[in-house]
Amino acid sequence: MSGPDRDADASVDATCYLCGRTIPSSGVEDGERTFCSTGCLDVATTLGAPATTGEPNTDDSGDPDGDEGTREDLARTFLRIDGMHSATCEAFLESVAEGCEGVVDAEASYVTETMRVTHDPDRVSDAELRDAASTLGYTAYLRSEATEEGESAGATRRSREMTGMRKRRDDRLLELRYAAGLLFGAFLLLPYVAVLYPAHLASVTELALLSGFERSFRLNGAGGLMFLRLSLVLAGIVLLFTGLPVLRGAYVGLRMRRPNTDLLVATTVTAAFVYSTAAALLGRTDVFYDLAVVVAAAVTAATFYESSVKQRALEELTDLTVSQVEAARLYEPDGTTAEIPVEELEAGDRVLVRAGERVPVDGVVESECTVDEAIVTGESLPVGKEEGDDAVGGSVVTDGAAVVRAGPEATSSIDRITTALWSLQSGNHGVQRRADRLAARAVAVVASAAVLAGLVAAASGSGATNAALRSLTVLLVGSPWLIGFATPLSVATGIEEALRRGIVVFDETVLERLRGVDTVVFDKTGTLTTGEMEVVEADAPPGLLDAAAALEARASHPAAAAIVAAFGRNSDFHDGRGGDECGDDPTDRMSEFDTHLSGVEGVVDGTPVLVGDLDLFADRGWAIEEGIESRVAEARGFGRLPVVVGRDGAAEGLVVVGDEPREGWAGTIAGLGERGIEVVVLTGDDEAATEFFARHEDVAHVFAGVPPEGKTATVERLAGRVAMVGDGTNDAPALAAADLGLSLGGGTDLAADAADVAIADDDIGSVETAFDLASAARRRVRQNNRLALGYNAIAIPAAVAGVFNPLTAMFAAVVGGALVGANCLRDLADE
Repeated sequence: MSGPDRDADASVDATCYLCGRTIPSSGVEDGERTFCSTGCLDVATTLGAPATTGEPNTDDSGDPDGDEGTREDLARTFLRIDGMHSATCEAFLESVAEGCEGVVDAEASYVTETMRVTHDPDRVSDAELRDAASTLGYTAYLRSEATEEGESAGATRRSREMTGMRKRRDDRLLELRYAAGLLFGAFLLLPYVAVLYPAHLASVTELALLSGFERSFRLNGAGGLMFLRLSLVLAGIVLLFTGLPVLRGAYVGLRMRRPNTDLLVATTVTAAFVYSTAAALLGRTDVFYDLAVVVAAAVTAATFYESSVKQRALEELTDLTVSQVEAARLYEPDGTTAEIPVEELEAGDRVLVRAGERVPVDGVVESECTVDEAIVTGESLPVGKEEGDDAVGGSVVTDGAAVVRAGPEATSSIDRITTALWSLQSGNHGVQRRADRLAARAVAVVASAAVLAGLVAAASGSGATNAALRSLTVLLVGSPWLIGFATPLSVATGIEEALRRGIVVFDETVLERLRGVDTVVFDKTGTLTTGEMEVVEADAPPGLLDAAAALEARASHPAAAAIVAAFGRNSDFHDGRGGDECGDDPTDRMSEFDTHLSGVEGVVDGTPVLVGDLDLFADRGWAIEEGIESRVAEARGFGRLPVVVGRDGAAEGLVVVGDEPREGWAGTIAGLGERGIEVVVLTGDDEAATEFFARHEDVAHVFAGVPPEGKTATVERLAGRVAMVGDGTNDAPALAAADLGLSLGGGTDLAADAADVAIADDDIGSVETAFDLASAARRRVRQNNRLALGYNAIAIPAAVAGVFNPLTAMFAAVVGGALVGANCLRDLADE
């Protein structure tokens, strides 16, 4: 949309020019445009006007012919689909969905195993879409419904338990296919090793010792006929059971006219099977049932290995913070409470939220409390709330009990973030794998050569049968099937190598895509910083600090926990400096205790003690020592929380609490800068909290005061390929919108689901390690693709020399597979 049109809409809808968020009372303007925050204004001024808003346009169905009224009647259904593993799967399932009556648009992503379908609910239901997508081995689930595995209704995050259960079930089936291939393949190879290989070796070398095998093996004899029948049955079982996933992938590739690695493998095994059957009927000994079985079993084994490594990657992640609330405590007019599902809440309902619990919906606070909104807004410091203040659904009440009146829509900010995440994820198409692009070229060349060889043979008078066999020989020899073996093996070893370094990769293309990143965006809170409050400075008498810790032991404010950890009786502070004996119960030391919106007060060991901000001391009429006010202002300038402590009616000192930078953050940013990667810092905190990072020479931009929707819009406005590093729920849409998302191990479940990479050990230095692995993995994939052609390098000359037979074919297959396997076993650090 053009600038003027967008401006008009902003004024009418009162939405932010950058991110589409509703303008709050604190909105800002730059003369022509209106923004929800100074952060969005800064982004728009620095990066330019956005082409689209960060919030998905739920009215835009994608229907080019429909009018506005028609689009309003459309619905969006989100499906989880098991079995997708390539861009070909995406295209196939999109075509299946779009073939249903009433479907306007469908977008699938094998990276996130999701599909978003825009449709007319009166013409096709959600259940019908789910059933239509469950075809050819794919299994679809409605993301909004309860499942038999136990996912709760309305759940918006990917259930790791459910995913793991289905993944283990699929792995068991794949393991069974592999076991069947080994079992039946072993039976088939016995006569080859005992009789057929020696016979072909004798025919090639003319060794007298082996000539008896050649003379004794006759396909038209009783033993030969039994061997052929057994080989036909065993090979057929292996192909139709063990090789079924490969054949399905090849079929999908052909149907979508997008050749892939499965088609390369299927070309070899089907050509070998058909050629062998025809040769056997003609009484010839060059039957390649062994090659068909070995190829199908080897590729299935590599796929099984890849799947098992991905399962280990899934299990590597522990359960993280659950950021959604499923039940609410309804506060009745008579003072009683009743627990009900959140979806049953209506506008105006009052809910009681106790300390430590999450606010279930957006609304208005009717009592004083302190809340932590970091998971939604990204702001690291807790916020005091008074009657009439807005409450953000998903935030945590840290002090006091809150009574919240549900807003007009009775929804949560977390729900809106999650809806945005679904839309971004389901439209996040996987990158077409390098191997599939190579396969598309190889299939065209091999097919053309096969047709040409058959025509030349027919023109030379060889007959239709011999011409057909000649074409099958070219398919058998020329198709580089080992690429289909090398690809899953390369993926598996790359993921395994990353796991050993504490980097959990969800998408096999990640290590390739990382190499092309131009800009890395870091969230501040919990990513560049620890995300935890700790005492960074204290200037007060030891006895007063001890009393303050005793008082704060009864408070639930995050700053209280930091003060208790630093100065409580069991802390390192008490090394003979605290006065009283260690281990006393703080409750026994207090005769009075009272909590306020901005602090606490009480009587400790008979002395009045007050802990809080300057306003609290002024309200209580306590004297403030000279210099404390200036030190408070200085601490706030660094984005930290200053806590004033006093006793006997006077403020005597200051404790500064803050969210400190992670160890190694500067080195990580410097390392990215050396790679030519631009670094951007993005946060919901105010500008003072980011000044420290802005001074780093390798940080190109710092945007402060940016809401979650603004983070997504910022990522979309940055040029080139963008990677986002975050840890919170508020980062999830931006992680999904980025070309590549990286979530630190301490992050929330939504952040982990939105990301392509999870740093399991919560080490920011692993971000740089991921880039190192990406470079090494790309070199390995290229090496394996070249080594995979080793089969053809042996088989094609053998065919030209007229010595291509089951023995030379198997030799070429073993050598090629061994080279690929050996290369994959090398440590990526050696690359």
